[in-house]
Amino acid sequence: MTDALGSLRRVRASVLDVGFHEIGPVDGPPVVLLHGFPYDVQAYAEVAPALAAQGCRVVVPYLRGFGPTRFVDDDTPRSGEQAALGQDLLALLDALAIPRALLAGYDWGGRAACIVAALQPERCAALVSCNSYNIQHIATAQQPIAPSDEARLWYQYYFHSERGRAGLAQHRADLCRLLWRMWSPTWAFDDATFERTAPSFDNPDFVDVVIHSYRHRYGLVPGDPACAATEARLAAQPDIAVPAITLDGADDGVLAAGGTAGHAHHFAGPHEHRTVPGAGHNLPQERPQAFAAAVGDLLHHLRP
Repeated sequence: MTDALGSLRRVRASVLDVGFHEIGPVDGPPVVLLHGFPYDVQAYAEVAPALAAQGCRVVVPYLRGFGPTRFVDDDTPRSGEQAALGQDLLALLDALAIPRALLAGYDWGGRAACIVAALQPERCAALVSCNSYNIQHIATAQQPIAPSDEARLWYQYYFHSERGRAGLAQHRADLCRLLWRMWSPTWAFDDATFERTAPSFDNPDFVDVVIHSYRHRYGLVPGDPACAATEARLAAQPDIAVPAITLDGADDGVLAAGGTAGHAHHFAGPHEHRTVPGAGHNLPQERPQAFAAAVGDLLHHLRP
């Protein structure tokens, strides 16, 4: 439950008014936990208190387009591109006066963490990332993959059409619930669990941000000019040199376990990969102990 994450707070962070939860001692080693699509902070309802009990200052933000997070200016493009997520994370660290943190996430949130770890390693003490190196290589996005893997990505191709945009807008809860079931086939979540997250999809920018994300990553739409310099750096597929633990759920319905092994060469620093049995795509909510353990195993990089 959200109460386990502490009270909701807000902070102005560049183009966003970010809603976030914070738990643990304010002078503890900072850990930022980042959710993915289509999820929210509830993914860390068990992980965050466990880390706070170890003395960590745990920050759990809602990403752009989710929950109470809002754009400050109506004229800011509702971009969902990877560079925007990375820049949002840096802006949040600045706004909270956190010079250096352990960054942990999955899906969109894991991508933001990987971007900061790669481009500004001085801000990232260590990294936990699900599905390994999570920085998109847009230049190769039009290259086909195995048909069985293409089938897993049906929702992305759906969002490329205006029918898909309309479908997401009209059926956002039903569509997201379907993705939860497909991506985590062994997770027996109940209605109450889903309904604690579903209000985050009512954010007024949710549809625009999601649609832009799944079109931009295929080179189908332009990005926000304010993100162009960051995207140019990401196009070079920069390595990650900070200490890292990567995780795959053995039952992930989006990316088959082991399918991320080819990205291991992008980790130039100490790196360990773990496959978590009985977990799908929403790993921190399905197997919170495994996710918290990965973070805990890296905390010594934050402590003197």
